[in-house]
Amino acid sequence: MHVADSLTGLEFEQLAAAARIADIGSGAGFPGLVLAVALPDARVDLIESVGRKCDFIQRAIDAAGIANARVINARSEDLAAGEGREAYTAVTARAVGRLSTLAELASPLLDDRGGLVAWKGKRDAEEEAQLGRAAEALAMHPEEIRHVGPFAGSEHRHLHLIRKTGPTPQKLPRRAGMAKKRPYG
Repeated sequence: MHVADSLTGLEFEQLAAAARIADIGSGAGFPGLVLAVALPDARVDLIESVGRKCDFIQRAIDAAGIANARVINARSEDLAAGEGREAYTAVTARAVGRLSTLAELASPLLDDRGGLVAWKGKRDAEEEAQLGRAAEALAMHPEEIRHVGPFAGSEHRHLHLIRKTGPTPQKLPRRAGMAKKRPYG
C-alpha cells in the first residue's frame, strides 16, 4: 500500500520530471525511497530530523543499493538556510503537517520553477483556505488537487500540487518549528 501510494505522486509531471527532489519529514522513507527507485535519473534527498529514523532510511538505502538517494539528518528549515536553498525542482511531503506549513517549508527549498506535491487525507476546506491566504507571502500557489484511488486505504487520499511563483521571500525560512507553531494564513 505505501509503495503504491508513493507512486501516485508521479501523476504530476512536476514530480515525474524533477532532477532534484527533497522529501521533507521522510519518517520511514515514504515517498522518498520509492521515488528514488522509480526515478533513477533524479537525485532524491530524504530530509528527517530524527536520528533513529535516518539510521533506518540509510540502512534501507544501503540494503537496496539505491545510488541516487541520500538521507539528510536535519530540519528542513536549517537545510533551506544553507546548501538546500532553492536547490530542488520538487519537494514531497506525506503526513507531515498542514498545507500552509508544508508550503512554508518547501518554498525556500524550491527553485523558481519548482513545486510541492503533498499527500493528504480528506480535503479540509479551512486548511485549503489557510493555504490560499498564505500563498502570496510564501511565493507559493495552490495549483491542483487530485483524488487518489482506488487501492486499499486510499479512499480519502488527495494529492496537492503547490507551485513556486517567484523568488523565495527574504523572511524564509523562519526559525525551526515556527511554520508549525504559527503558520501563515
